[in-house]
Amino acid sequence: MGWQIANFVLFLAVTGYAFYLFYKAVYHRYLYLKLGEPSNFRQRGEGRWGEFLSQVFGQKKLLKDPKSGVMHFLIFYGFIILQFGALDLIVKGLTAGKHLPIPGYEVFGLMQEITVILILFSMGYAAYRRYGEKLTRLKKGWKPSLVIFFIFFLMLSVVFSLSFERVWQDLEFSGYAPISSVLALAFTGISSSTAYGWFIGFWWMHLLILLSFLVYVPQSKHFHIMTAPLNIWFRRSEPVGRLTKLDLEDEDAETFGVGKIEDFTQKQMLDFYACVECGRCTDACPASNTGKVLSPMHLITKLRDHAVEKGTAVTGKSPWVPSYLFATSGSHALVTEQKEPVLWHANEDMITNIVPTIDWHKSTWNKGEKNSEQLELIGEVISEEEIWSCTTCRNCEDQCPVSNEHVDKIIDLRRHLVLMQGSVPHEGQRAMQNIERQGNPWGLSRNDRATWTGEIEGIQVPTVKENPDFEYLFFVGSMGSYDLRSRSISRAFARLLNESGISFAILGNEEKNSGDTPRRMGNEMLFQQLCADNIEIFQKYGVRKIVTACPHTFNTLKNEYPEFGLEGVEVYHHTQLLDQLIQAGKLNPHHEVKERITYHDSCYLGRYNNVYDEPRNILKAIPGVEVAEMKRSRQNGMCCGAGGGMMWLEEKAGKRVNLARTEQALEVNPTVISSACPYCLTMMEDGTKMKEVEEHIKAKDIAEILEQSVFGDHPIR
Repeated sequence: MGWQIANFVLFLAVTGYAFYLFYKAVYHRYLYLKLGEPSNFRQRGEGRWGEFLSQVFGQKKLLKDPKSGVMHFLIFYGFIILQFGALDLIVKGLTAGKHLPIPGYEVFGLMQEITVILILFSMGYAAYRRYGEKLTRLKKGWKPSLVIFFIFFLMLSVVFSLSFERVWQDLEFSGYAPISSVLALAFTGISSSTAYGWFIGFWWMHLLILLSFLVYVPQSKHFHIMTAPLNIWFRRSEPVGRLTKLDLEDEDAETFGVGKIEDFTQKQMLDFYACVECGRCTDACPASNTGKVLSPMHLITKLRDHAVEKGTAVTGKSPWVPSYLFATSGSHALVTEQKEPVLWHANEDMITNIVPTIDWHKSTWNKGEKNSEQLELIGEVISEEEIWSCTTCRNCEDQCPVSNEHVDKIIDLRRHLVLMQGSVPHEGQRAMQNIERQGNPWGLSRNDRATWTGEIEGIQVPTVKENPDFEYLFFVGSMGSYDLRSRSISRAFARLLNESGISFAILGNEEKNSGDTPRRMGNEMLFQQLCADNIEIFQKYGVRKIVTACPHTFNTLKNEYPEFGLEGVEVYHHTQLLDQLIQAGKLNPHHEVKERITYHDSCYLGRYNNVYDEPRNILKAIPGVEVAEMKRSRQNGMCCGAGGGMMWLEEKAGKRVNLARTEQALEVNPTVISSACPYCLTMMEDGTKMKEVEEHIKAKDIAEILEQSVFGDHPIR
């Protein structure tokens, strides 16, 4: 009895101390998060159950990669089941063999033993993927592997505790306890008291590992066990294509964008803690895949490290508990002598490769002498090269199992660079100046915006003044108005609209740039001015329906303009309207187009607005067309490299993104690479030229292919 009391007192002391350390670690990180700009968590938490349940308990995002998804599914539910077993085991150790009053206890025990085996198998597979398959996206070393040892020895302590319990209690072999029964046979012959001693030894091993893991969790990437469900619950409710509006008239605002870690919102900082470091985002990122310095995973982890270190300095609260075991001097910072490192070292037969980018981050993110409060967020934590490498494709976010939002953070960093520091790549600055002066990135005369309409013989493209009763406003956009190649899309679409009998009109020279490029490049001031001007024009002419061939314009008008006063206006992409016209019998694609066509999904049409089927429906409606899907298509389609203002910037590092995407398209042996975006069309056509296959593999817009089928092989120009 005296031993049991001593054991109970020691249990209370150790458990109490562990929970105190756990609370301390969580509380300190909570204090760091509170340094960020306030977020309206109550509003963000409204109406979230469906997606929350599917992502947290259905593991929907994780199952995008079936192998690791199933593995994590087993671990997730296995640990939920084993928590009841752990509680039962603790009760046994404290009461000398009594157990929880669970109905069907033998079945409960069988479930526990099966779960132990499944978790051990899952952890073995996790180790194999990291060190056997050597998946590039997974970090190696003792720290990422520590949890494997935690779980392995935890499971070991469970089965040996149960085995020695059977010897101590002199229990017979049972099919409900197959593992512990078999192990107990190996210890036949030892005395009951010896078996009890071994039981208590493994019981304490189990308890100490469990409590050590409890303290370790909030101080590691495994904090996601707690923060990921919160992050998913508080994820964005507005469309992913809508950036946060800046109040540029706020006279009390000292800064715009993010220039220091505290400028991020508390929700954005919650993302830092939720990151699993699984690398799925980096594995999908077009910049990482082509040897640029940007890695979405490292972006988040570097911001997290800096937030913890600066939070420690500001609050005076140590990030590590117990603090006497850890050194906390120095802060992480970029340490590199090369401003623009050469990263691409892939073999010629490799289309994409994330190794150079990951190696660069390993070599440049180190502890330095500077205090965290002295570090510049832009330049010493996150480099400008990283910030300007993002194409804003959001494939990182689509792959992220914890709903981290990478792109908005990058845009906020760009906003600070542009609005507060006036720092932007030269080509981007020139494009924005041209948009401001002439309404287009090339600086061509705003009076030439409707010149393309004169290139269609026999077809009149009316302006809103010439056809004031129009149903659809065809918002042509800068690419469709000025770019020589993209004008072909505008002409094809205008012919198809005319053929269908739809009443439409254009703004002509009154049309201005939609503002997508300035906004994605961080120039919120220019965007808001363009937005206000365009809305005023729409209201002037009573616009109720808008159709555009540019997904970037489509996204901006549909998802962002309403926040600035555009009301009661339906916005369509040209593939949506063309699909409807075919279904309604207003367009008849009856001429054969004998081509093997692969369709490249535009990021701003697909991932941003979930338009995947309409372009494919059009291709399937055209006789003679054979559709061939790329390996990376639909939600996982790779970016062409033009988004986020990158259309106007020069790629100086690594491999060109459009070349990699073209090579992916060529893998399916197409005769035509189709797209539904003028940016994508330009990039894919340039890619075929770089591969020297432009003579027999053409890049065409969906509207051009449909035009060929509706009117025959000789369209009017």
